[in-house]
Amino acid sequence: MELPDFMSYANKFSQSEFVEKISRIAKRAGAKLVYAALILFYTLQSDKISTKDKAIIIGALGYMISPLDVVPDAIPIVGLSDDLAVLLYVLKKVWTDIDPEIKSRAREKLSKWFDEDEISEIDNLFD
Repeated sequence: MELPDFMSYANKFSQSEFVEKISRIAKRAGAKLVYAALILFYTLQSDKISTKDKAIIIGALGYMISPLDVVPDAIPIVGLSDDLAVLLYVLKKVWTDIDPEIKSRAREKLSKWFDEDEISEIDNLFD
């Protein structure tokens, strides 16, 4: 799948819309998408990440929030696949700069929405 120009969605990102959407779609989206989104969201709040990386994170999270994307979220099963692809693409770009504390914080938040066997999905995050 070819990735869309997710940077054009940067103006769609807001913290409140992110929290609202991730809360609403968590179970349907699956632990992998939610974990990737949470890591990027928490990384965005870090002062240890470059402005350039923050910009691509904002674009990816804006794409996830936007109802207008390549595959509409309302389409069962595949509706969030493009969102996951964009989030994982950006996550791979910044992965080495992500503090282990952020990964831990995201995993802790996952435990509020998912049980342990669902959380095991994240063990193979990039597969």
